[in-house]
Amino acid sequence: MKKIVIDPITRLEGHGKILLYLDEAGGLKDAVLEIPELRGFERFCQGRRAEEMPQITERICGVCPEAHHLASAKALDECYSAEVPEPARLQRELFYDAYIFSDHLLHLVFLGGPDLLLPQDTPKGQRNVLGVLQAHPELGKQVVKVRARAQRILDLIGGKAIHPVFALPGGVAQPLSQEAREEIRGHAQAMVGLAERMVTFFHEQVLPDPGIQSLLLAEECRLPTHYMGLVDEEGAPNFYHGALRIVSAAGEEIYCGDAREALSLIEEHTEPWTYVKFPYLKEFSWQGFSAGVESGIYRVGPLARINVAERMATPLAQEEFERFFDHFGERPVHATFAYHWARLIEMVQAAEDVARLSEEDALTGREVRGELSSPGEGIGVIEAARGTLFHHYKLSPEGLVEFVNLIVATTHNAAGIGLSVKQMAARVVKEGELDERLLNRVEMAFRAYDPCLACATHFLPGETPLAVEIYDAQGVLKQRIVR
Repeated sequence: MKKIVIDPITRLEGHGKILLYLDEAGGLKDAVLEIPELRGFERFCQGRRAEEMPQITERICGVCPEAHHLASAKALDECYSAEVPEPARLQRELFYDAYIFSDHLLHLVFLGGPDLLLPQDTPKGQRNVLGVLQAHPELGKQVVKVRARAQRILDLIGGKAIHPVFALPGGVAQPLSQEAREEIRGHAQAMVGLAERMVTFFHEQVLPDPGIQSLLLAEECRLPTHYMGLVDEEGAPNFYHGALRIVSAAGEEIYCGDAREALSLIEEHTEPWTYVKFPYLKEFSWQGFSAGVESGIYRVGPLARINVAERMATPLAQEEFERFFDHFGERPVHATFAYHWARLIEMVQAAEDVARLSEEDALTGREVRGELSSPGEGIGVIEAARGTLFHHYKLSPEGLVEFVNLIVATTHNAAGIGLSVKQMAARVVKEGELDERLLNRVEMAFRAYDPCLACATHFLPGETPLAVEIYDAQGVLKQRIVR
């Protein structure tokens, strides 16, 4: 048996590698996505003061700290039975839509962009964001400028664009000034303008590409799973709050209700070869790494949110939502590479929502902190850019953290990502010798999910691997001790 290792895998947050196992005839025997890093936040947060959690947990990741910051704050709202005042809720939601827009734009152009915007035979040295900017300079300039404006909104509300400091149990740190609101309005219009241009560009230059069509419509790139995401009262995706809806691989509703209660529907499976857990729907039990209506495997993120939604919340996003389902002619859509198109639809809604929320009269209200009761237990649920995020805390009477459970988007998707990698590996193995170009296409399968591997690695199967190397004064290795 021959083993091919893709290490490191590229253009993602975190560290991972893909192992391909070929039989004697050169056919694919197995493919595994292995995550070798461990963060362990669930353990070292125990004993900390509860109010520190929004700042601690956002350090899990530098790409999506906003998601952890607000999921943590929402968990603490419940721990202290605090009612968040309307001005604070609007600040949080506007901030969060700006994050969704910025994060989706990051992936569509910088991380996943080379897979979408450059020919598949592009040389390795050009298959990056610089290659994208060289191929599409005018669009690239606008993307860089407008993403900076979205980041400015995060800075205005959050105190910092990365690792924000504004959300507190029961609300936010301070009211939003009228001057800040006026600045946000200008940034919002630029975001909507770019969203419209990105949609036009996608339909004129990306979607017609035969290579993209092949990835979207090929049966071997289709993974029938269940789907999970938050929706508002009208059935549209809502990134900050809402009911949690789960639909089956056949499109039938499995659950729609309190997002906090949905945690009881999930169990977690572990494997000894990775630090990532594999959640599944308890109702279906763990059936192994296989998809289908009988499997407990489900997916989250942009494609899942589009699949569980009945509509979008804003007009431009609704138009694209309808084009999306018309193109595939089925609901739910199971094409893994449709994650990219779904991400674009959500980016449009996020931009429109920032513009809408910036006009809310209550946004600059002075009441931004609710009353706190005695500490207890709470669950915060939010839609990270990559999918549903749970923060579950139990606090002591003194307000110290006794228990932490984090189920993050990439953890939800872990089984699905592994299956998608295996599907793509099986496809490219049939095409001939596995050169660098074909191996990149295996990586494209996990990049469709925009995975955040640092966020996902909390499970510890035994002891953390440790290697100690001892060198003499001349730099010669004398001894290597491995645990």
